[in-house]
Amino acid sequence: DMGYKKGFTIIELVIVATFVGLLFLLFFVQKSNLDALQRDEDRKTAINAMYYALEESFYRENGYYPETISEENLTVIDPQLFTDPSGVVLGQPGCTYIYEAADCVDGECKEYTLRAHLEKEEDFIKRNRS
Repeated sequence: DMGYKKGFTIIELVIVATFVGLLFLLFFVQKSNLDALQRDEDRKTAINAMYYALEESFYRENGYYPETISEENLTVIDPQLFTDPSGVVLGQPGCTYIYEAADCVDGECKEYTLRAHLEKEEDFIKRNRS
């Protein structure tokens, strides 16, 4: 017995701590990516809901598209869908949802583009059918 003590060396502890730190870093990077992908899916869902409300409800009843959209004129969808994942309402500065009406006369439009700015891929875009 040469006086050796049982336990781990500083080098072993540093290696284990580094490995655990890398695992935590990898976990948080992946979680961040998954969260961004989920927000993008939420944005696509909202844009699709607005699109179908415009086409199947508003246009079918009125024969034109509105100059702006909101929960007042697209009453068939959940009003929460007008608020993007960052909490900004459609039409407000910084909203990742954009509604652009075109070819309008007296608030009655023939065309529109709905767009969502996504984090992990190109913009998600829907345009009028007619």
